[in-house]
This record gives sequence, C-alpha cells and structure tokens, in this order.
Amino acid sequence: MEQLIQKLKQEIIEVLNLEDIKPDDIDANAPLFGTEGLGLDSIDALELIVLMEKNYGIRLQDPNQGKEIFKSISVMADYISKNRTK
Repeated sequence: MEQLIQKLKQEIIEVLNLEDIKPDDIDANAPLFGTEGLGLDSIDALELIVLMEKNYGIRLQDPNQGKEIFKSISVMADYISKNRTK
C-alpha cells in the first residue's frame, strides 16, 4: 500500500502540475480539497478521475462517489487497490 501511496503522490504532482511540491511534502491523510491539505478544486477532481481511469482502469459511475474517494491520498489508494483493473 505504501508503494501505491508514493506512486499516487507522484502522479498527482505530475497531472496537476504542482511544481513546488514534492511527494514527501504531501501528508497521505490530509484532505485533498478545501482549505487544508492540497487545496484542490473541481477542475483538479476531473483530472484525478481521468488519472484513475487511465492509470488504473477505474471508471467512476457516480460523480458523487469522487467526494468519498478523493478525501485523501490514503483513501484513494485503498479504493484503487480494491477496484483497479490495470
């Protein structure tokens, strides 16, 4: 699981062009959205959905599912490990 978390951190940095952030700067349990954590927005959520589909073969059927899945990188990694097709 730790490897997946580190990989996700790197992929998120690349996909969202977070140039000033390194994987070690990201707390895996911090919120991805809102004023805490990475402070991502709805456009970033779309990028994360594309990342999950492209890299892990996961297609979200219900957009509201994203709110739960994208709470933190740890939650996201857990969901991916249980649902990935790639």
